[in-house]
Amino acid sequence: MKPCCRILIGYRISSIFGVSHIRSNHKIVNNSSKLHSKSKLSCYNDAKCKVIGPKKGVIDLNRRAFFASGSNWGESKILGKNKLGVNKDSSRGILVIPHVASDFRNHSTSIDSHVNEKGFESIYIQGGLNVKPLVIENGNEVVKEDGSRVQVNGSGVNLDILKDLNENVETESEASNIEKEAWKLLRDAVVNYCGNPVGTVAANNPADKQPLNYDQVFIRDFVPSALAFLLNGEGDIVKNFLLHTLQLQSWEKTVDCYSPGQGLMPASFKVRTVPLDGGDGTLEEVLDPDFGESAIGRVAPVDSGLWWIILLRAYGKITGDYALQERVDVQTGIRLILNLCLTDGFDMFPSLLVTDGSCMIDRRMGIHGHPLEIQSLFYSALRCSREMLIVNDGTKNLVAAINNRLSALSFHVREYYWVDMKKINEIYRYKTEEYSADAINKFNIYPDQIPSWLVDWIPNEGGYLIGNLEPGHMDFRFFTLGNLWAIVSSLGTARQNEGILNLIEAKWDDLVAHMPLKICYPALEYEEWRIITGGDPKNTPWSYHNGGSWPTLLWQFTLACIKMGRPELAQKAVAMAEKRLSVDQWPEYYDTQSGRFIGKQSRLHQTWTIAGYLTSKMLLENPAKASLLFWEEDYELLENCVCALSKTGRKKCLRFAARSQICV
Repeated sequence: MKPCCRILIGYRISSIFGVSHIRSNHKIVNNSSKLHSKSKLSCYNDAKCKVIGPKKGVIDLNRRAFFASGSNWGESKILGKNKLGVNKDSSRGILVIPHVASDFRNHSTSIDSHVNEKGFESIYIQGGLNVKPLVIENGNEVVKEDGSRVQVNGSGVNLDILKDLNENVETESEASNIEKEAWKLLRDAVVNYCGNPVGTVAANNPADKQPLNYDQVFIRDFVPSALAFLLNGEGDIVKNFLLHTLQLQSWEKTVDCYSPGQGLMPASFKVRTVPLDGGDGTLEEVLDPDFGESAIGRVAPVDSGLWWIILLRAYGKITGDYALQERVDVQTGIRLILNLCLTDGFDMFPSLLVTDGSCMIDRRMGIHGHPLEIQSLFYSALRCSREMLIVNDGTKNLVAAINNRLSALSFHVREYYWVDMKKINEIYRYKTEEYSADAINKFNIYPDQIPSWLVDWIPNEGGYLIGNLEPGHMDFRFFTLGNLWAIVSSLGTARQNEGILNLIEAKWDDLVAHMPLKICYPALEYEEWRIITGGDPKNTPWSYHNGGSWPTLLWQFTLACIKMGRPELAQKAVAMAEKRLSVDQWPEYYDTQSGRFIGKQSRLHQTWTIAGYLTSKMLLENPAKASLLFWEEDYELLENCVCALSKTGRKKCLRFAARSQICV
C-alpha cells in the first residue's frame, strides 16, 4: 500500500503565521495571537505538499539593494546573459545561470584517424580538458596544439611523447570514472518524502548494520550535496529541502521541560513510515526532526540556521529563482534565525557565544566560547540576510542591527583573532593586568599561553585566525573551516586572506599531507587531551575532530582558492584526494598525523565526502559559478562605526586602522 505523507508540527507560534516578541532592540511586529495547535503538511496525488493555514499574504517588494548602490562601495553589478545570449543588467548584482545541465564531462577518449584536404595524416587525441591534442604530419616534425614542433626520425615518432599523452588520457579517463561513481553514490543517498527528493542521508553504506543517526538528513552535511546538485542544474531537491526544514523550524523543542529560543533549526531529520491514525493499516510518511535533544551531549546545533541561510542565498544565486527567498514564510524564517542570534545578552563582544560541540565539531573539544567557525558562518549568514531581506517598516530595525553587527564583528575578528610572526612577538612582550581604556593587552592574555609548537611552526610569510578568543584565553590551534570561510565571506582583510593560503601552502605537509584537510592542527595529546576532551575515545590524538583529515573540506578550500586566484592549490589537493577516495570507499575522515589511515570509526560512503569532491571538481571546471558563492570586501561596512566616541571618553577608534589594512 502506498503511504501517504504528512508532517505534524507542534508549536506555540509557527514561523508561517507570525513572529513572537523577543526582548531586543530590534523587534518584529507580530500580527498573530499565540496559537496552540498543529499545522498539517499533507501530500496529495499530484505529489505536491500544501500547508493548511492562513492564506499567504502579499509581499512588499519595495526593497533596497544594499550591495548594488550607485557608488563604488559594496558589491558591484555584473552583466549576465539570458538564454538568448543577450546582455542584461541584473539589479541584484549577480550573474543569472540558466537551468542547463553542463556536459563538460562528455569528452570522447577515442583516437580517430582523419585525412584532410591537403592530403596529410593527422591523429586527434581527445581525453578531457587538460589533454593537449597532438597533430602528426608526414615528414620529420610533430606539431603540437601550442604551435611547438618536435623532430622525429623518418617514419618513427618520439615514443616518450605518445607515452606521456597516453598517461594523460588514462588519468582523465580514471577521473571521469571516479566522477561517474561519485554521482551514482550521491543519487543513491537521496531521501524522498511525499514522492519528492528532500535531501541526502549522511552516509549510505549498505554493509553498515548500525547506522546510528547517519541515516538522517543533516543540514550542515547536505550543503555540499546541495551545491553539487545546483551546479549540475538540479535545483528541485534543494528547494524542497529548504522549504521542509523551514516548516520544522516551528516545531516546539523541549529538553527536560525547557524550550530553547524560537527560530532554532534542527540538526537533522529523518523520514519515518508509521501507521496512520485509525488502525486500518494505512501508512504515512512523517518527518522526525532532531534539534539536539537526541544528540550526544544534548547540544543545540547553532550552525544549522546559519548554513540554511547561506544555502538559501546560494540557491537564488545559481538558479536565479529569487521568488523562493521572497516568500512570506521564508522571510519570516530568516528573521526568526536572526532574532535568535542577535538577541541582547550579557556578552561584551560582537562574536556569537556558544557551547562546546555546537557546530561541525559536535563533541567536546574545548571550543566553547567564541569559536572561529561559528563567527565565520555567522558573518556569512548576516551578509546573506542583508541581501535577501525585504526592507519595510517591519524589518528596518533588524536591517540596521545587521549592519551594526557586521561592522563590529569584522573589526573584532580582524583585530584580535589574527596572528602572524609579528603579532605573536607582540603577544610575547605583552604587559598584563592593564586597567585602562587604552590598554594594549585588552583581554589580559598571559605570554606564557603561547604554545611551544607555535614558535617554530608559524612561517615568516603568512598567518591565520586563531580558533577562539575569550578573556584571559587564546586558542592558538588552526581550525580549517573557520579560516576558509573567513576567506570566502571576506571576514578577513585581503592581506589576511592571502596570508591564510600562504600558511596552508607553507605547512602543506602538516595540514594536507596524504589527505586534505586537517580539521584542526595540532591535535590535543596526553594530559591536555584527557582534560579538554574528558578522555573521549573517538577524539584520540590525530583522529576524528582531534586532528583528523576530512575530505569534505575540499569544496570550501577550492572556493577559497578560486576567490584568491590560487586554483592551482585546490587542483593539487583534489588530485591527491582523487587517488584514494574511490579506492577507500569514500570515508568520512582519515586518521594519523599525515592522514594515511582510514579513520578507526569512519563511516564509508560518506555523502558529504562524495559531494565535496564533486563540488570541487565542478567549481574548478567552471570558476564563474564559484564567484556566485563568495563575497568581495564590502567597504561600506567600515564606515558604520557605532562607537559614539565623543560620549564614551575613548580617545580613538581602531576601525579606520582596519580599513587601512585593506587599502594597502
